[in-house]
Amino acid sequence: MTDHHSRRHRPSRLSRVRALPPWSLVAAGVVAGGLLGGAYGVLKTPAYTATSYVVVVPTEGSDTSSALGFAQAYGRVATQVAVLGDAQGRAGVPVDTLRADVRTATSPDAPMVAVSATSDRPARAAGMANAVADALTRHANGTKAATHVELVQFSRAVAPTAPASAPARLTGLVGASAGGLLGGLALLVRPRRRPEEEILRPASVPAPAVAADARGRL
Repeated sequence: MTDHHSRRHRPSRLSRVRALPPWSLVAAGVVAGGLLGGAYGVLKTPAYTATSYVVVVPTEGSDTSSALGFAQAYGRVATQVAVLGDAQGRAGVPVDTLRADVRTATSPDAPMVAVSATSDRPARAAGMANAVADALTRHANGTKAATHVELVQFSRAVAPTAPASAPARLTGLVGASAGGLLGGLALLVRPRRRPEEEILRPASVPAPAVAADARGRL
């Protein structure tokens, strides 16, 4: 009985879906995506990023090209365990946190290393960036007699005043765009409206020609 009841109502549900205007799926996707994206931006913990800069300076017996090469090398060394282990005490966080939340960047045109740290606390982000930059400077200058380059602090990180994570307005716009895209895709696979099945009707039988001739003669 239940199967019969569901089979009886299934065509009506499909017909209601087919009866919706085409733009309704896109509009529903935009609204739902915007709400979800905005809620994510509001509920997500803000993240703050601070950056410290160190520059590689050539000493006697070196040149700028060597400084550029060592800057690339120091950018990779900065996130190694030896440097992070030395920085964890001053940063006040374990090595695993530094490994997960500290990033470095270098430039092919300038012998500079940017050490960036991200945290949910602005002061902690600045502290981690400065601690790693200081540890890298100590490690690099410990071998400057052999490398003929020196690492110098260029700019210390300061506590950021605004989060680096996307605000709720932006996440809402991204969610609305994604929802509209999904709505458009759903529109492509939306069941098409089918013509109702024709009701079988008995074929009309024309009047016999003999009867028509008899009426004409009368």
